[in-house]
Amino acid sequence: MEGPVPRAPWRRRRTTDSPRPAGRWTGRLRRSGTVARKVLQVRVGRRSRDVVGTTTRPDLTGLGSLRAESIVPISPAVPSPPGMAPTGPLTIPLLPGERTTARRVKFTVVNACTLSSLSLGLIAIFLAMRGDVRLAAVCLIGCVAFDGLDGALARRLGVASPFGAQMDSLADMCSFGLAAPVVVYASLAGTVPAGAAAVACALVAGCAAIRLARFNVSPKDGRFFCGVPTTMAAAVLAIGVLIGLPGAGGWHLAGVALLAFAMVSSFPYAKLARLIKLPPWLLAIPVLGALIDVRLTFGVVVVTYLVSGPLLWFHQRRA
Repeated sequence: MEGPVPRAPWRRRRTTDSPRPAGRWTGRLRRSGTVARKVLQVRVGRRSRDVVGTTTRPDLTGLGSLRAESIVPISPAVPSPPGMAPTGPLTIPLLPGERTTARRVKFTVVNACTLSSLSLGLIAIFLAMRGDVRLAAVCLIGCVAFDGLDGALARRLGVASPFGAQMDSLADMCSFGLAAPVVVYASLAGTVPAGAAAVACALVAGCAAIRLARFNVSPKDGRFFCGVPTTMAAAVLAIGVLIGLPGAGGWHLAGVALLAFAMVSSFPYAKLARLIKLPPWLLAIPVLGALIDVRLTFGVVVVTYLVSGPLLWFHQRRA
């Protein structure tokens, strides 16, 4: 007796009266459609409950006739302040406080000092490119003077502002972070290899940028600097070029690199206001030494100031 005839695997065929697709994807499409329908019903039901307090089934008829370009996104309305009409982009005033003519004149004078420091830094670069190294060093000293003057005037006249602080940092980067290394590089030309001089001067520029950025975001201390300030470092470099320090070029490179690392160090260095309050007899020693040998006295004063930072740091750690 013959066995049962084997039947072909069952496969649902698509018919004209059934809108559902046939085949092995039927179950997946049916399940995905069910999940999507449930999610849509739940979301619409929640919104309808929030509005009317009852759950209603949404009417989805006619959704298939919508086109993508016919749907316009609705942007949320931003309420404007009472009594003020909405205007264009908001601008922050450069000078906070009352805008009187006298305060504006004071603010202009302070920023003129900052721009003078910036201009002298550019002139120092141009002079160094021409070979007038000592005159460029004099311009750097002028940058130091204007940099100290604008801060003192801003505090004295009461026009200190965040804009002025940021502008002062940018001017310092140009005058002390770029002009000073260029002048030093021009002064070392012919005495040391050009590559070594370039590396030392680039180190000064990079450390000056780090120092200024750290100063802008760090809390201020009225007694000490955290690291040697860029103004003092540029003054040391400018005076060293101006008086012509003796010694081999290698020692000059080492001094430039040491000064660069001192700017980004965490050692506390006394501010100029604290140095002026020292006993008069102690301040008279460098003056008398400069009358005897200005180069030796300058070197001793710079080394003493650089060593004072680690000594103060060690004293604070022990205390």
